[in-house]
This record gives sequence, C-alpha cells and structure tokens, in this order.
Amino acid sequence: QVQLKESGGGSVHDGGSLRLSCVAPGGDFSAYAAAWLRQAPGKEREIVAAINKSGWTTYLIDPVKGRFKISRDHGKNTVYLQMDSLKPEDTGVYFCAAAPLSGLPIRREEYTYWGQGTQVTVSS
Repeated sequence: QVQLKESGGGSVHDGGSLRLSCVAPGGDFSAYAAAWLRQAPGKEREIVAAINKSGWTTYLIDPVKGRFKISRDHGKNTVYLQMDSLKPEDTGVYFCAAAPLSGLPIRREEYTYWGQGTQVTVSS
C-alpha cells in the first residue's frame, strides 16, 4: 500500500493560481500511476489529470487544458497539479489517487489508493 497526503488548497479569486501537492512519505510513488480528481458540491467525482509512472505521459480533461499542468518529482515522492487562470467552476475538493498500473489510467475505477482531499475555492 501507499499512503497519500494532499496539500496546497485554499481560496482565490477568479483568475488566481494554486499548486497542489501529493506526497507519498512511506512508499515508492514511482511504482504507481497517479491522478488528480475533483468533486464539486452535489456532483460526482471526476478525473481532472493523470500521469504515468515515469512522468513522461500526461492526460488533462478538455475544460482544464491550457490552464492546469500535472507533473511529478520522483526524488521527492511527490505529484503536483499546477492550476492557473482558475474559474469558479473549478471549485471543489481535490483528491490525489494512485494505481499500481503501467500505461496511463484515465478512469476513476482504475485507481486503488486515495488521499483525504484538499479544498479549492474560487470566488467571482
């Protein structure tokens, strides 16, 4: 198993930026594909971004392309989500997830391990 801890959430105005971090302090994060998912109030949890084991291949959903970037640092056992030009519709709880799979999983059902979530609020 791998333990995951998210941080970096907060409240910003429309157009602001945040960087989320997901750390696996007690495991080898490089053995897992990783993803960021978000859940808005009253809505279903959805994948926002994913990254493969090496970090060379990434996936972003259309609404965040050009604004968000997912990356990882194996030396720090950390996956990041850089979020720029934030909009109110980006508001929600953001979760980090990991999957012991090769390739690039982009379905939430493929992810086995989850962090506790971090709140992101974007005001108009």
